[in-house]
Amino acid sequence: MGQAAGSRELNTPARIAGFAWLVVIMAGISAEFLLRMPLIVQGDAAATAANIMEAEGIFRLSLAADIVMLLFDVTATVALYLLFRQTDRLLALLAAAFRLIMGAVLAANLITLGSVPFVLQGSDPAAATTVQLLLDAHGSGYDIGLVFFGLHCFLLGILIMKSAYLPRLLGALLMAASLGYLIDSFAHLLLPQGTPFLAMTASILIALALLAELSIAFWLLVRGVKS
Repeated sequence: MGQAAGSRELNTPARIAGFAWLVVIMAGISAEFLLRMPLIVQGDAAATAANIMEAEGIFRLSLAADIVMLLFDVTATVALYLLFRQTDRLLALLAAAFRLIMGAVLAANLITLGSVPFVLQGSDPAAATTVQLLLDAHGSGYDIGLVFFGLHCFLLGILIMKSAYLPRLLGALLMAASLGYLIDSFAHLLLPQGTPFLAMTASILIALALLAELSIAFWLLVRGVKS
């Protein structure tokens, strides 16, 4: 009876974490890949600026999607801490801290994107170049934030492996995804943007990370934890 009651108690934060993480994934993909990326023309700052001016509402909507992502990310962080604190309180707290730092970095990083429409409203002839610099700065800030998220995923993978109520395979998958985040982020920060290594590995690492995150989120939401 005690195990069953404990399982029910843990299922509440488990399902909250799963739902919140799914919202994070959907909002993040919508903001970056569905709304913002179609407006950006690689290597052509003038075309990018023109696209954003013509679709300013879509660009601003991408900012709103990013904010939704961050709000639910905080929710997922708290729920995951409540779920794993009895497994290892120190690791759970450290994992939560890394994820919250990631959220703070990404939230501050949105200031660069929020400045883009105001730059384009002016009459500065160099506005397109400034916009490109802001977009590049946002990309670098995102990579820095994902370093902390990669560390969070690694610690969360360890917690899953140590716990008795989630499949160890999910923990291993999340730890592998964390290495993908760390490799991809440091590659973007340390290597020239034209390096073939980036184009070759980015899609593979993103796919691995997405698979891991979707797996753990769906498991927590649908299956919860076992006794």
